[in-house]
Amino acid sequence: MNAPFFKFGLFNTDVSLIIAFIIGIGFGFALERGGFGSARILAAQFYFSNMRVLKVMFTAIITAMLGLYYLSVIGFVDLSLIYISETYILPQVIGGLILGIGFVIGGYCPGTSVVSFATGKLDGLMYILGVMFGIFLFGEIFPFITDFYYSTNMGSVTLPKFLHLSYGMVVFLVVIMAVGAFALAEWSEKKFAHRNPENQL
Repeated sequence: MNAPFFKFGLFNTDVSLIIAFIIGIGFGFALERGGFGSARILAAQFYFSNMRVLKVMFTAIITAMLGLYYLSVIGFVDLSLIYISETYILPQVIGGLILGIGFVIGGYCPGTSVVSFATGKLDGLMYILGVMFGIFLFGEIFPFITDFYYSTNMGSVTLPKFLHLSYGMVVFLVVIMAVGAFALAEWSEKKFAHRNPENQL
C-alpha cells in the first residue's frame, strides 16, 4: 500500500495543509466553471428545470468512488485508513434539513456562496455573512444542545457495512443509480424548462 500518503508518513501536516489549499482552489475554480457561482442556476435545481448540480456533483462522486475502489483493488490505497466521520443520524438529518432550507431560500450552499463572492456577486457575500452569523449562533447555543448534538451515534458507517454488501456491489449499484438519475434529469429539464429561473428575467 502506498496511500493515503499522509497516513503512511509521506508528508507532514504543513505539506498536507498546502495540498488541501491547492485542491480547494481547484475545486472552487471547477465550481465556477460549472456555473455554480450563479444562484439562478443553483435554484433551477429545485424547479427541476436545470439539473446541472446533480449531474456535476454525481459525476464527481462517481469518479472519486471508482478511482478509490480500483486503486484499492490494485493495492495502491488502503481504504481502511481513510478517515470517516462518525454518524449522528438524528442531529445530522435535522442539520441537513436546515441547510437544505437555506439552500432553497438563498440559492447557495456554503461552498458555492464563496465561489459567487469570489466572482464579485454581492448576494454571495450576504450569504457568507449569514453563514458566519449561523456559526456564531450555533456556538452560543451549543452548551444547551450538546446532548442532542452527540445523540444517536452510529459510529463510522459506510454503505457496504450498513447494507452488508461488498464494496464492489455497492459501487455497481451507485453507478446504476447515477445512470438512472442522469436519464431522469434529462427528462425533467425538458419537462420543466418553462420553470427555469434563468429565463425569468
